[in-house]
Amino acid sequence: MAIVAPPYRPSSPGFPPVDSSRRDDGSAIAVTLRHSPLAFLLRLYVPVVEIDGQGVPAYWGRVVQSVALGEHHVHVHVPCLAPSRIGSADTTVVALPGHTVELEYRAPMLSFLRGALGLPPQRYPGAAAAAALLLCATTLAICACIGLFLNG
Repeated sequence: MAIVAPPYRPSSPGFPPVDSSRRDDGSAIAVTLRHSPLAFLLRLYVPVVEIDGQGVPAYWGRVVQSVALGEHHVHVHVPCLAPSRIGSADTTVVALPGHTVELEYRAPMLSFLRGALGLPPQRYPGAAAAAALLLCATTLAICACIGLFLNG
């Protein structure tokens, strides 16, 4: 069971304060990190997952982190050379006792877009634009081959 809270605020009325020393209630946040098969070069980079500003050891796949009860801010991005961050995405969730909040992150298909982070299933951001660019490049390549064949 997952409850997505309103946008991130350091403390929200109505939610218990976050006590990071107490993590024995069995609550956790699980983030499944995915990228498109067409964006296979993203596999070279290790994604960054932060919960309440604290880094969590991450990799492509499912990452589970135990958390205290209450509201938590989750941030995910993929570090790169240029731009320095690809697919930044944020959400706020509420951890309940004995429950795991399931989230899914999808890296964008174009590096200048934001990623998608939320309850599964998520869609790849920029899929239509990437398909249009691929179709355009393929059409140009076919036309160039036909032109070379007819002139040769």
